[in-house]
Amino acid sequence: MDFSNLPDDIRKQAILTEPKAPVSEEEMQQAVRTLLLGLGEDPDREGLRDTPKRVVKALKFLTSGYNQSLDELLNGAIFHEDANEMVLVRDIDLFSSCEHHILPILGRAHVAYIPNGKVIGLSKIARICEMYARRLQVQERLTQQIASALQGLLRPQGVAVVVEATHMCMVMRGVQKPGSWTVTSSMQGVFAENDSTRQEFMNLIRHTPPLR
Repeated sequence: MDFSNLPDDIRKQAILTEPKAPVSEEEMQQAVRTLLLGLGEDPDREGLRDTPKRVVKALKFLTSGYNQSLDELLNGAIFHEDANEMVLVRDIDLFSSCEHHILPILGRAHVAYIPNGKVIGLSKIARICEMYARRLQVQERLTQQIASALQGLLRPQGVAVVVEATHMCMVMRGVQKPGSWTVTSSMQGVFAENDSTRQEFMNLIRHTPPLR
């Protein structure tokens, strides 16, 4: 698959080059054990004995997007099609982790594009969102990565991405404001240039996010 149209940062991740882990799993587990000791806990008590192993396994799953690539996810699911109307997949559940506190980001993405001779399998849009979400993230970058990937892969007339999320670093600590939502958007092509196209997209996704 040709990834030459992708932005530089996205292209580097399109075809996976397996990174060499700088530390072993045993070293990661020892780091969790050290954290438990620093919290005043006894990592050898029954309830915590296997916690280092479980934490490392959970973190690897929650950041598994680092070990995925666009090439792997797409698996050839880009097709030539004479379509030029908006394609929208809304309410894609997202579960990510903020890179500042490694606490959950919970939300949803709405992704639309207007084809220009090529379409992508609908499930692949959700998988692209998930790949970038399962990394240490900030919401602004996550939104841009999803949009840039689709723009580079399809060269459509335009791409629109809106992400709505609640951040546990704002809910559980710090300002402690449950119920707050952060909304970010990336509009490219006709969605940025044409007010009516952008408004149509916004009307289609308009709703009040439910409390989780």
